Amino acid sequence: MHRDDNISDGQPEPPAGPPAPADTLAPEEPPAPEEPPAPEEPPAPADLAGRRRPRGRTTLIIAAAALLGIAGGVAVGYDVQAGREPTPLTALSQPDLAYPAKALPAAKKPDPLPASQDRQVRTDGDLRKLIAPRPKGWEEDKLLTTLGWDGWLGVEDYALDFEDEDYMYGNLLDQGIRRVAGAAWKKGEYRTATVWLVQFRSGAAAADHAEDQRSYMPDTDHGAGNEGSALKGSGNGRYYIFPADRKPGYMPVHHARAIFQRGDVMVDINVFDTAPISEKDIRTLAERQLERL
Repeated sequence: MHRDDNISDGQPEPPAGPPAPADTLAPEEPPAPEEPPAPEEPPAPADLAGRRRPRGRTTLIIAAAALLGIAGGVAVGYDVQAGREPTPLTALSQPDLAYPAKALPAAKKPDPLPASQDRQVRTDGDLRKLIAPRPKGWEEDKLLTTLGWDGWLGVEDYALDFEDEDYMYGNLLDQGIRRVAGAAWKKGEYRTATVWLVQFRSGAAAADHAEDQRSYMPDTDHGAGNEGSALKGSGNGRYYIFPADRKPGYMPVHHARAIFQRGDVMVDINVFDTAPISEKDIRTLAERQLERL
């Protein structure tokens, strides 16, 4: 039984009226469930990164005390070190020196190498004088002489002998090329020969340049198409006979080449002719030049 607040406690309740029809009574709605409170979103990492950690007074006091302690320790250390006597350094231990502790007397000093054996002295002079003498039956190429040829060749002119001139020019400079000397000869009407002495600042660079030139000689497109023959006494030299270059309307061009290295000098010999060139012809020129170096 419900109680009305407007009716006093001593009075009886009025009689209830007839009940309303079932279809007119509104169904009682169940109470809505309470939604759980939304969790607090943690601060974004960017916000955390942008904030400084608060530093209290205690932290500042500790830092100040540490600085005072370090400064005091350094001052005391300097004072103690300044009052000490200087101590000499320990002697250096050098048991494996390659030269004697005392200079040899003049009577026991070895004689310097003669120029014929000192390769550095030989190649530091006029490089043109190290070109082998012109073989019998050959003459100077007068065409080059009239053009001012004096036996020296600029690096840029030497690079013109290669297909990729720009690359070769830069590569030679990177390898430490020093200078190029050469000779040009002629025999008969069509046979010509050139001898290049390409000097580098180190023997390793000269050997690398020689190896670079030998590396493509077995190719048929740019080389001789064969492995060539070993040049005895050179260590790494080889000479090659190219197949004849034949084009309609032109005379055939025969080509032979020798490549080797001695010290800091790389040697490149080329022979051209309209007639075949024998292995003996190119080998003889190479052997003469090898003996000269």
